[in-house]
Amino acid sequence: MTNPTSEPPPLYAAREPIFPRRVSGTFRRLKWWIMAVTLTIYYVTPWIRWDRGPSLPDQAVLVDLANRRFYFFLIEIWPQEFYFIAGLLIMAGLGLFLFTAALGRVWCGYACPQTVWTDLFILVERWVEGDRNARVRLWNAPWTATKIRLRTIKWTLWLLIALATGGAWVFYFTDAPTLLGELVRFEAPGAAYGSIAVLTATTFVFGGFMREQVCVYMCPWPRIQAAMMDEGTITVGYREARGEPRGKHQARSATPLGDCIDCRACVNVCPMGIDIRDGQQLACITCALCIDACDDVMAKIDKPRGLIDYVALADEAGTGGLTWRRVLRPRILLYAVLWSGIGIGLLAALVMRVDMTLAVEPIRNPINVTLSDGSIRNAYELRLRNMTGYPRDVALSARSETPLSLELQGVEGLTVTVPANETLRQRAYLTSAPESPANAEVSMPVEMIATDTAGDARAAEETVFHGRQR
Repeated sequence: MTNPTSEPPPLYAAREPIFPRRVSGTFRRLKWWIMAVTLTIYYVTPWIRWDRGPSLPDQAVLVDLANRRFYFFLIEIWPQEFYFIAGLLIMAGLGLFLFTAALGRVWCGYACPQTVWTDLFILVERWVEGDRNARVRLWNAPWTATKIRLRTIKWTLWLLIALATGGAWVFYFTDAPTLLGELVRFEAPGAAYGSIAVLTATTFVFGGFMREQVCVYMCPWPRIQAAMMDEGTITVGYREARGEPRGKHQARSATPLGDCIDCRACVNVCPMGIDIRDGQQLACITCALCIDACDDVMAKIDKPRGLIDYVALADEAGTGGLTWRRVLRPRILLYAVLWSGIGIGLLAALVMRVDMTLAVEPIRNPINVTLSDGSIRNAYELRLRNMTGYPRDVALSARSETPLSLELQGVEGLTVTVPANETLRQRAYLTSAPESPANAEVSMPVEMIATDTAGDARAAEETVFHGRQR
């Protein structure tokens, strides 16, 4: 029974500085490669050029908020095609569920931006202040000229990285070379400077001073992952049956010991400062650096590797090897099928998309007009969208059971020119003859048709023609 006078555990613990030791091995090299690739993609992508023609931007990846467009190399997404973005977000969510159910927090350990920039900040810290023991001594040392110099160098490098991070982000939203020149000349919009300042500050603070706090307290995913993982999930774990009881191996030991010599190498390399031997923990990001550290120790004492390894949760206490067949279970297959299905659907929609559309909106005030000769006229607002990089001559027509006369406001004939990569608004009128049966109809279906005069592109939209209202 709980003592009613005891205080509940705190929901937040003050940060204790963590100084992870340098480690080398398979997973550390993998993390270096992933960090190099992801940072290169992030910093370089806005500067890649892509020729789309004289009337379109030549930046390969651009989120053009002013013109409400998203460009990604060959693909151009218009506002009405936001379902592509929604589909990609759904795929990202399902992909996160898929990888978490199969391999635990593999995203957090290898590709999460917080992890990538934290690794980069720790690398700079190690270059400036030395490895773990040197950084611990510097932390505990009084403020001297040497300590101030090292901290100033470290924080300056962190700030430069953070500034490059914030600066790279704004280049995705406008032409990068143009914006860079405006930033240097202090002619850029205030929103650009504000965005850079906010992103610089958050990167500097989160990567330098709130590393593990972001993962434990600010990120919701550690709590959501519990619902995504089950006994078949493969994640970083400690084989307790093989390692316990732990202790220093001596020639004359009365008690048989496990393979763990309690060297704490796994703890010293952990960027979250946890002990993986205590079991699965919310703070563990499964970066697998503890595997590299433990394997290095096992090699030195002539013990088999894998005391800490990727294991299925159901086998964590056992001594068996990695059972990859656990990955192919119904839950994983369901996630994979859903993820693949959405991806195939988006590709099909992308292939079948049209580059010319027509939208018709009847003018409701008034619904119709009776002319002096007894004929009825309806007005419509046409929106012709040309999604190509060249202007198009488009012929307009109307089809209905009872013939109607089509006229375009301010245009001779029925052909209009739609500028490249723009939407043309055109007022149109449908008029019935004085004795036409359409005059007696409350509403009659009509199909408006737009045809590219130089090609086979065609768009159509259903609307209605209103006769005399009773």
